[in-house]
Amino acid sequence: MTPTSSPLALALGLLLSFGVAAKPLVYCADASPEGFDPGLWDSASTNNVNSQMFQGLLGFKRGGTELEPQLATAWTIAPDAKTFTFTLRRGVNFHKTPYFTPTRQFNADDVLFTFGRFIDPKHPFNQAFPANFVYPQNLGLAKLIEGIDRVDDYTVRFRLKQPNVIFQTYLAMAFAGMHSAEYGAQLLKDGRANQINNQPVGTGPYKFKSYAKDDVVRMEPNPDYWGEKQKTTALVFSISREPNVRVQKLLAGECQVTAPLRDVDVSSLDGKPDVQLLKIQALNISYLSFNLKKPPVDKREVREALDIAVDRDAIFKALFPRGDAMQAVSAFPPAIPGYNKKLKNEYSPERAKQLLAKAGFPNGFEIDLWALPVTRPTNPNGQLMAQLIQQDWAKIGVRAHIKTYEWGEYLKRANQGEHHVYMSGWSGDNGDADDFLTPNLSCAANQSGVKFCNPEFEKLINDARATPDPKKRIAMYEQAQEIFKRERPWITMAHSTVYIPVRKDVQGFIMAPNGSVDFENVYRK
Repeated sequence: MTPTSSPLALALGLLLSFGVAAKPLVYCADASPEGFDPGLWDSASTNNVNSQMFQGLLGFKRGGTELEPQLATAWTIAPDAKTFTFTLRRGVNFHKTPYFTPTRQFNADDVLFTFGRFIDPKHPFNQAFPANFVYPQNLGLAKLIEGIDRVDDYTVRFRLKQPNVIFQTYLAMAFAGMHSAEYGAQLLKDGRANQINNQPVGTGPYKFKSYAKDDVVRMEPNPDYWGEKQKTTALVFSISREPNVRVQKLLAGECQVTAPLRDVDVSSLDGKPDVQLLKIQALNISYLSFNLKKPPVDKREVREALDIAVDRDAIFKALFPRGDAMQAVSAFPPAIPGYNKKLKNEYSPERAKQLLAKAGFPNGFEIDLWALPVTRPTNPNGQLMAQLIQQDWAKIGVRAHIKTYEWGEYLKRANQGEHHVYMSGWSGDNGDADDFLTPNLSCAANQSGVKFCNPEFEKLINDARATPDPKKRIAMYEQAQEIFKRERPWITMAHSTVYIPVRKDVQGFIMAPNGSVDFENVYRK
């Protein structure tokens, strides 16, 4: 036996084939996941976790918005944009875990189970585990989808009630991660349907291992993955709410990638030889959303007054000292086709006072202003932004009381309409205007009456989704934005550059336009 074929040499060869021995990969996350059922949640922090374990029929190519096959290998769209047929990938295994052992591979039944929960309130699983599917609801999927046909084991057909030229992009979004119908049946049989949100089973490159609330999510490579085997021993999401703590952990080598940086933290990494700083002009927006059901902000004149009383220039100097952020004027960034370049922001405390007097509030009023409790590239310091806005509003007689809550509680209370105005934001997936307008500003997204629902606006975005002609769609979106700016459901704030620091031993990581993270085939050299 030659030395190169000894057991030791073979072992060394295996290690060298990975560059070095496989290592864990640690991501410093900025917030805890709300749960592990992709359809239930739409926050970036939750989607980032679930997207490592779940996959949709389609995906977005890394670094862009172009669609690519994932659990479907091909798809066709009927000329009327009402029928979408998908050929499913063969040989896909669901995760084998201590709580579930699959007996078959992914097929059409799993698609019907996943989307059946979204569109049928009487679905047996929904009867056992009533759920609010935020993103599917906001897209109006239950009203849009006429039916889903199981053509055969590996072919499914979606039939829509009305044309939708971008429907296929929905199937690449985080909410559309495929569940196992077999696992769902097991949970139903055992009377544990709610565990679908706590003990996830997907098809992705990583599978769930454990979660310690507000501390750490642990995942491990899926040995039965249909794609490439992962070159890591574990994927860990270490949860650190404080941005400076995440930076220090990165510099100490305790994590290899972090959640996007605040503008003020970027300079702290200048000249650090072990860190590379990735940068992208993201498809994002931050804004303050009014409760349109709660006086006095239910009045359009009041909302306009509060908007034009905000000194955006001063806020940007304080929050974005590097000058990489852009003031938001409309509901989506200028890079998106259909952006209305005619719209402008206004700063006029005097006219704001006049509007308040016209609305019946010559002496102002008291209002709650909710400060974002987590950092985002478009809002790196919610408390500071709230304080600056509080000062601006005081100049027109409006007395704002700043409130905030833990992130999960903040989202829950806002959805229940407890606020007057709260800070929020959005990152688009597919590069289309509809991805900003429909999930946030359509009537489907306004089940409680808290958010925007305008018939004129609604008709325009519905017609735009059904219109294949790009020029006509753009004209409709431009008109819709004029209505948005007139009605002021939001105070638009910022579109930002996103910075993600990565240690230089990390291989294969690519930034996404929406600032999300994908750790498939990412490893430490």
